[in-house]
Parts: sequence; structure tokens; C-alpha cells
Amino acid sequence: MPTPVPLPQDPDLGQLRLRARELSRAARAGDARALELVARWAPDRAGGDVPLHLAQLVLARMHGFDGWPPLVRHVETVLRLTWVPPTGDAPAGADPVDDFLSLACLRYDGDDPAHVRAAAALLGAHPELGSASVHAAAATADVAALRRLAGPDTADREGGPNRWPPLMYLAYARHDPRIDVASVVEAATILLDHGADPDAGRLWHGLPSPFTVLTGVFGEGEGGPVAQPRHPAEQPLATLLLERGADPNDAQTLYNRMFGADDAHLELLFAHGLGRGDGGVWQARLGHTLPTPARMLADQLDWAVLHGMTARVELLARNGVGAEGGRRPADTSVVGTAARLGYPDIVDVLVAHGARRPELTPVDALLAAALSGDAAAVAAAPAGVRAQVVAEHAGAVVVAAADGRPRAVELLLELGVPVDTSGRGDAGGHERWNTALHEAAFRGDEPLAALLLDRGADPTLRDARFDATPAGWAEHAGHTRLAAVLSERESGRRPR
Repeated sequence: MPTPVPLPQDPDLGQLRLRARELSRAARAGDARALELVARWAPDRAGGDVPLHLAQLVLARMHGFDGWPPLVRHVETVLRLTWVPPTGDAPAGADPVDDFLSLACLRYDGDDPAHVRAAAALLGAHPELGSASVHAAAATADVAALRRLAGPDTADREGGPNRWPPLMYLAYARHDPRIDVASVVEAATILLDHGADPDAGRLWHGLPSPFTVLTGVFGEGEGGPVAQPRHPAEQPLATLLLERGADPNDAQTLYNRMFGADDAHLELLFAHGLGRGDGGVWQARLGHTLPTPARMLADQLDWAVLHGMTARVELLARNGVGAEGGRRPADTSVVGTAARLGYPDIVDVLVAHGARRPELTPVDALLAAALSGDAAAVAAAPAGVRAQVVAEHAGAVVVAAADGRPRAVELLLELGVPVDTSGRGDAGGHERWNTALHEAAFRGDEPLAALLLDRGADPTLRDARFDATPAGWAEHAGHTRLAAVLSERESGRRPR
């Protein structure tokens, strides 16, 4: 059977039913694409009539389900657990408690420190909001109010602007970076003692990686640690939740925290069973659409290798994550990837944990030398091999910039790689997403940006995903000084 296609964001049963009817009609009318879909996903039924129930089976199999009823049940589960966060600022005056909660909590859609500052100001002006409901009392860790409001009927009750249980508001609230840690832990304990679910969570826009209570506590994500900070009581609160039964195989936590070098979350999760078990309640709810614990950790190893995170690779390998795992092409391995990307220390770690030391081709060896900053090896390379690296691996300059390796950038440019080459900063493929200057801008790496501009990088180029210039990337990441420099250079390059 071919590889299934993931369901779209915010899946809709009505749309799925419509697609099944359209597929049935098109196949009956002899449409070549519709008939090809039937042949691919229901080869045992190809060549005959395509009634509605067969079209439904084809769609179900396309999305990885054995039949239409399991697909419907899955979408119903997703719809029940879907969370669509508010965008922009909270509406003013509709419900002050809801306004406070909406502003106070991470939303993973347009998070802005200004929101939590507004929440703090609202609470300062109206302190009674913090104890006005069990959800607000959880967010503010108001122990006295929770002792009054929490009980078997309210500790897990959905409410507030996000229709969350109280424990999620406690985990996602960020309005007070100096909130009393002991009060937070006591507030969570009160809720748990009254039956709050430590594995509570929601599906952001219906996507299969649940944003759980733990996800909120550990924080961070694509928006970065400023816009999406960790909970001030991160470690003791996460420890309490894990001790009270939260599943450590938390896919969204692993994703959100993989961008930074700190491994405290992994240490804690491994101590409580990360990588073991069957994935718990969320695996039972979401089935094949949620990665298994082993797959989650293989993805973590992939990312750590691609980004030169030696300490994380060591931690993962020490906890049994396979050195030959990951999602690299079939003719490579994680250790081979580490070697080609110029990370000899990672190669040594993986070999020490059972991987085979790779043998590199002359082209791969030169690429590794350039990326590791070995100027002598680059200078001694034959012209033909140098030309091959430029022809086959020019995108490596984007990888080097994304990882903050200025010497590697210089050596790749000396090899002849064009400074405005487009590629992927995560080395995950050959897509032409953005330039090295975009990556330097996003990192806020002013010396690297200056190096690239001195070598002729064009600050007016827009990336293929967000249609933004390097100045836009710097602004998005909060690097205002670099954004201003790049904007000025951008203006100077535009034709008058």
C-alpha cells in the first residue's frame, strides 16, 4: 500500500463526504485521475463500478485508515479535541475573565509578549479576576480560591475562552514571570487531588500532535523562548505532573524544545519513561496519526545530528535511541549524515554507541572538511572535486549559516558556492527555501550577516515560504538592530 496522506488541518467530515461523492461520480464518468486513485488505494476493487462506499474506502485508505467508519470515528475525536486559538488581541469588554485568560496564556498562534503584559495590567487593575472562576484561579495559582472552587465536579471542567480544563490554564499562563513556584505546585496538586487529568490536552487546529498540560509547562516552540517562554515553575511543575501520571512521550513538547540546546526537559522525561510504553492515552485516541515513542525519538536524533547538537546526541544514544535510525534516505544513516555535515564529535559519539564509522566519497569528504572549517583540506582538494561540491551541495552554505558556522560559510564561498544560493537550513532536503543571509538574520548573527553582505549577498531576495526578505526574518525573530541594518541595505539595493 502507498504511503498515506495526512489529514488536513482542521479536518471536516462534510468535506470528506463531499470528496467521496465527487470521487465516485468522477470514477463512474471515466475520469483518469479518479480511476488511478481507486487502482492505487483499492487495487482489489479496480476495474469495476465505483459506488459511494468504495469511494469512501479509497479516501479512508488514502489517509491511513482501514475503512470509512474508523476514519469517521477519528475525525469525530479530533473535532471534539480541536483547539483554534484566538488571533490578534483579546476582545475588549465581552467578559473580563475570558479576556484575561486569553491574553495571559500561550496560544501558539501570534504569541506576543505584549499580550501577557496586557494580561498583567488587567489583573493589576482588577485583582478580583484572578479568583473569579476555577480557571482563572488556576492560571493565577490562587491557592485559597482553588480550595474554595475546585472539587470533583470542577477540577476537570472545560471553560474559559479556550474551553480548557483548569490545569491547562495553569500550565499555559505566562502573565507573571515571578509567580510563586510553591503556590503553582500547590495549585496543581489541589486540582490533581480532585481528579484533574495530568494528560489533558487539545489538538491545535485539529493537527495530531496534542498540546498537553506538559507541553504548556515546558513551553518554547517555533516562536522562540521570548514569545513562548517556559513556565516559571517548569521543572517542579513538570515533575509533579509526571509523578501523577502524565505520559512522558509528549510529541509536541519534544518538538517545541528541540530548537534550543538545553536538554533539561529530556533528562526529566527520560527519568520518567520517555521512549518506553505504548504512547498512552493520546496514542490510543489518535492511532497511526501520532508518531510512536520510538519514532518521536528517532526524529529527535535526526534533528540533533543535523544541527550539531553533540550533547543531545550523546543523551539520546545513552538512552537507547538507535544510531542507525532516523529518516535519512535508504543509502545513508544518521552517522553518515553527521560525517558529511562536518560533525566528527557526533560521529565519535554514535560509533561509541554501536554505529559503523562511515566511509566518505571524495566529494562528501570535501563537503565535510568545508563544513568543519578545515581550510587546509579545502585548499588541497582537486579542482574536479571542488566543482562537484559546488554543483551538488551548494545548499550547504545555508546549513552552515543556520548553524552559525562562519568559517564554514567562508570556505564554501571560497569553493565557489554562490552567496545567494537558496536551500534549507535544517539540511532536510534540497528545497530552495531561503538564502544564508535569511538564516543569519533569523539568528541575529550580525558578524555573519556582515560577512555575507561583504561577499555580495542580496538583501532584497525573498524566501520561498514566507515571501520575506532577510530584514523581515530578523524583525520576526526580534532582532531589531539587525533588521534595521538589513532594511537600510535593502533600500540601497532596490532600483530607483
